[in-house]
Amino acid sequence: MYRTYSTQVAGRNLSVEIGRVAELANGAALVRYGDTVVLVTATASDKPRDGIDFFPLSIDYEERLYSVGKIPGGFIKREGRPSEHAILTSRCIDRPIRPLFPKDYRNDVAVVATVLSVDQDCQPEIAALWGASIALSISDIPFTDPVGSVNIGLVDGELVVNPDAVQRDKTDLSLTVVSKKDKVMMIEAGANEVPNDVMMKAIRLAHEENVKIVEFIDTIVAAEGKEKQKYDEITVNEDAYGLVKDYVTVARMEEAVFTDDKRVREEKISAITDEVKLALTEQLQFILGEDADIDAAIGEIIYKFEKMTVRHMILREHKRPDGRGIEEIRPLSAEVDILPRTHGSALFSRGQTQALTVTTLGAMSEIQKLDGLDEAEVSKRYIHHYNMPGFTTGEAKTSRGPGRREIGHGALAERALLPVIPSEEEFPYAIRVVSDIMSSNGSTSQASICGSTLSLMAAGVPIKAPVAGISVGLVTGDNDDDFIMMTDIQGIEDFFGDMDFKVAGTHAGITAIQMDMKIKGLTFKMIEQALDQTKRARDYIIDEVMLKAIAEPRKELSKYAPKIATITIDVDKIAELIGPRGKTIKKIIEETGCAIDTEDDGKVYVKGEDSAMMQKAIDKIKAITMEPEVGQIYDGKVTRLMAFGAFVEIAPGKEGLVHISKISKERVAKVEDVLAVGDEVKVKLTEIDQQGRLNLSMKDAIEE
Repeated sequence: MYRTYSTQVAGRNLSVEIGRVAELANGAALVRYGDTVVLVTATASDKPRDGIDFFPLSIDYEERLYSVGKIPGGFIKREGRPSEHAILTSRCIDRPIRPLFPKDYRNDVAVVATVLSVDQDCQPEIAALWGASIALSISDIPFTDPVGSVNIGLVDGELVVNPDAVQRDKTDLSLTVVSKKDKVMMIEAGANEVPNDVMMKAIRLAHEENVKIVEFIDTIVAAEGKEKQKYDEITVNEDAYGLVKDYVTVARMEEAVFTDDKRVREEKISAITDEVKLALTEQLQFILGEDADIDAAIGEIIYKFEKMTVRHMILREHKRPDGRGIEEIRPLSAEVDILPRTHGSALFSRGQTQALTVTTLGAMSEIQKLDGLDEAEVSKRYIHHYNMPGFTTGEAKTSRGPGRREIGHGALAERALLPVIPSEEEFPYAIRVVSDIMSSNGSTSQASICGSTLSLMAAGVPIKAPVAGISVGLVTGDNDDDFIMMTDIQGIEDFFGDMDFKVAGTHAGITAIQMDMKIKGLTFKMIEQALDQTKRARDYIIDEVMLKAIAEPRKELSKYAPKIATITIDVDKIAELIGPRGKTIKKIIEETGCAIDTEDDGKVYVKGEDSAMMQKAIDKIKAITMEPEVGQIYDGKVTRLMAFGAFVEIAPGKEGLVHISKISKERVAKVEDVLAVGDEVKVKLTEIDQQGRLNLSMKDAIEE
């Protein structure tokens, strides 16, 4: 018999069923939030994986399209590879829970969140994180602290917990916060230039709600929790560590890591490692035993020694590996128009990190179509892609397509820029931005954000304000008040530090946040300081670097960019514009050389290279879709001659009769004496009869 536990979150019922399904998993929870249903399972291998020095945790967020009543597209009609949204959600579950496992746990752990039913007012992503926390907490897997998660919106100036679909459509903030009882584990946000104080208020509100959720989970754990597995702890032998440390010395290790060149540092560490192998292998074999892998042991010892040296330098001596001050940013440079034939390009450099970012403009028909679980997200007009090949870190590896890192960094940059992208009405273009990383030594995602702003401005996209991105790192000591926070962390500070807190925004406020943790949470004091430091850094980067490269968006597009104009017609006129079998619209395309796309809401996009031809196409579209008005004068073309008059086309598909008596002031004996097929004439619409027929007059048009 299964057990059900219930509570309320944001005024909606949350129930958790334990023991109903997936009983063979180490832990499983069927989470119901409103009509959203997500099954989350947690399983672990019996033994640690051999030969690895990391925790093999995998998170899979699996979307079932039946959850929203859809049949998958494609030939095989089944779900294929995970969507980008699913990958991003998996990352958002991974980041807050990974630090809550023992650092030396080496068993494979798989957390699978399967979305079974979706209520658009109750986000399945939030339910999935609750389920992961519950499944792990009640399992025998050594997961230490349950977490809660909520989404905070900002609707009409008011903060809203877990906003519904209508509220999410008009919110100025989408903030996801994951917390333990005492600390914040993850912050993920997209925002319309939200100030620091409002963001802090939202984070505090989220944490308060998360504490209630954790207390609810605690009641489930008390009733359902299993005894946690025992595992073999992995530690560095202290005698071996002391031997190597005494041989190398702290002073030499400090000298090795103290450089702003990543390659020099790696060469020095490699030289020290080789020297230790030659000098101390015999002694280490004696200490560790004959069966010990000495090369692996030396690697672990050097890693620990380097890590402790870097952390001590930063925390106690306030000395960073490259000699910068705690809030000092690495040397910056920005250039635009790097690539002559692209629509917009920029190269942004921060120390040894470089991002080449290129903007491409296209017709609205080129927007990205989405087929996911969120009914409000069916397409993307602004697309950001991020690529980081092996050469950026000096690795000899080929590209095998975007991985989770590339998708995550691209999504972060996209979220950061989206609030400043002009509306479709202001700028009727599909926009694709690609950030190709040229060199990586930390903060590549934030360099891509800065480069994107420059690239968009160079392309002539009228963005509302420049956006800059920066990250801060953290090294903690003996207690919550013993810490130091560094602005603009490089690779080694990220690698050996406790946090990577990324913030993007304009002068006015924050547009995106992403926080990666290695420790068990942040205090509000730490978060507030991180927001303050990033604000100062963003303002500096925008004013002193980016705006000096390009002061404002260009007024003119590149000559290689497509020219696009948009007009709006009556929805009922779309069929008229297209014509039978597309005949009418094809004729306009042939005559003008322009591409024409229509939307269901009546918007028509005209894309071309020649401004005169584009205007001709627009004029023809207007003529076809216009409603004839009695009393108006039109330019027409004679299409047929009859004994009683002539038919004149005043617009494609719109013909009227000029009676013989209305051709001229003078008496006309035969129509063909005055007119011929193909003649261009001015006519006045004098009447629309009950049958909708148009009566025209040349005589009255001449008089006017």
